[in-house]
Amino acid sequence: MSALPSMSGKEHSNDDVYDVVVVGAGFAGMYMLHRLRGHGFSVRVYEQGGDVGGTWYWNRYPGARCDVESMQYSFSFSDELQQEWNWSERYAPQGEILKYARHVAERFNLRGHIQFNTRVDRAEFEEDTNAWRVTTSDGKTVTAKFVVLATGCLSNARVPDIKGLTEFAGRVYHTGHWPHEGVDFAGQRVGVIGTGSSAIQSIPVIAGQARHLYVFQRTPNFSIPAHNAELTSEEREAFRKIYPEVRRFAREDARNGIYAEMPDRGALDDGDNARRAKYEQRWAKGGLTFVLAYNNLILDKTANDTAADFVRGKIAEIVKDPATARLLQPDNHPIGSKRICVDTEYYATFNRPNVTLVDIRSAGIERVLPNAVRSGAKDYEIDALVLATGFDAMTGSVAKIDIRGHGGKTLNQKWAEGPKTYLGLMSEGFPNLFVITGPGSPSVLSNMIVSIEQHVDWIADCLAWMRASGFATMEATAEAEDKWVAHVNEVAHLTLYPQANSWYMGANIPGKPRIFMPYIGGVGVYRRICDDIAAKGYEGFAMTASERVERMAASS
Repeated sequence: MSALPSMSGKEHSNDDVYDVVVVGAGFAGMYMLHRLRGHGFSVRVYEQGGDVGGTWYWNRYPGARCDVESMQYSFSFSDELQQEWNWSERYAPQGEILKYARHVAERFNLRGHIQFNTRVDRAEFEEDTNAWRVTTSDGKTVTAKFVVLATGCLSNARVPDIKGLTEFAGRVYHTGHWPHEGVDFAGQRVGVIGTGSSAIQSIPVIAGQARHLYVFQRTPNFSIPAHNAELTSEEREAFRKIYPEVRRFAREDARNGIYAEMPDRGALDDGDNARRAKYEQRWAKGGLTFVLAYNNLILDKTANDTAADFVRGKIAEIVKDPATARLLQPDNHPIGSKRICVDTEYYATFNRPNVTLVDIRSAGIERVLPNAVRSGAKDYEIDALVLATGFDAMTGSVAKIDIRGHGGKTLNQKWAEGPKTYLGLMSEGFPNLFVITGPGSPSVLSNMIVSIEQHVDWIADCLAWMRASGFATMEATAEAEDKWVAHVNEVAHLTLYPQANSWYMGANIPGKPRIFMPYIGGVGVYRRICDDIAAKGYEGFAMTASERVERMAASS
């Protein structure tokens, strides 16, 4: 079963033995499996869900859709795949993305290597065999030379600690774990806690169903209209013709992995009228690229204020009640320092007579009663409660696994004061353990599939190189890791990002260290760094030779 050098009979005789165990069968896990099989490695993928798709398997809340345009939020590794798949809308809804994931699994014959409904509970590196023992929720243990964590950056749903939540008599839903059969809110009084991306997408849909909707908002967020629409066959074909340039640009030139017109000037280089016209043009186009109107919006606060003021003005134009409009206007963070939300009629929803915005920034939520939410000494009677409270981002899904490296030290212990990685790919003290789109890489600041493909390709090529070179283990050095962590933080603090209490900083999780986790240097820059390190024989990584190579060296 193993394509790597033998572990000399030291492996546990009752364990299944693989070259690689991959944790997660979302887009990252599926592509990792595909690439490793192409190199002839034996692979086992464990997925806690009942099907492929990762975040798109779990996040089925009303209105769920991608905030990257569908023609770009797709795999590029197979031209046949990108030419044959027909996306129906500019921004694909959750169900269509899940259907696409299932199509990829079938088309590339991946399902036979994936074990569903199985959680990885523990992974322990055994120094005498240079192998990982991986224990799963079904009580079984397997042995693997390598473990790849494809657990996703937004997959560990955060349930807030609200007094009385367990006493609520109605149904409680989390947007990250929505019932697969769907929910009908017709005739119900519904409360939504949170106004992040999942809330901004779901609130207009729920408002159209519910008898009354109460939105409990602590922090308003900037949101740009999606202007979603059906894609015509002509639009799809025109885009397919430019796929080579789209993919090249996303990998090499774009900071965020998205093909878009790049700005050639700063916001203050234009006069008021020209700047307003440019913002109007971006608003009319819609989507994440609004913040690409100028090249210094995330670097210069004065420039950023011009864009933020424009969006606040748009909110005031859309929302008829001035007091509600003021509550919806973000005032405590620069625009773009949290991930911009993309919506369909979000602000206009607050003009509906059956929607009430409840400001909980000052009073907070005092408690949940069996039939109401109490805030500011007032009870808001509800029949159902929706928690749109986000995720323990980037590290949360990794933290749920008991991962033990050298000397039995856990990854959670090492990351107690914040995640430390080299390139977001490996962490010192944990040999042969790779993370896809981990902290310290562009990850959530980018088109995730562009970053996933880059990481998977790098890891797959690395394992093939190790096998050909006779290396048994690979591990980030402490020096390289420290330098990279310092670089990630240095680059982050050249921008406005750290000024926001965002999930990029772990600020949504009580007690989590405030460290800017993704790499803001840009997708293209990061790719060149990774490629250069690989070209230099994986500089910054320590290798040990396999026993076969050591024996050959000793006998020569």
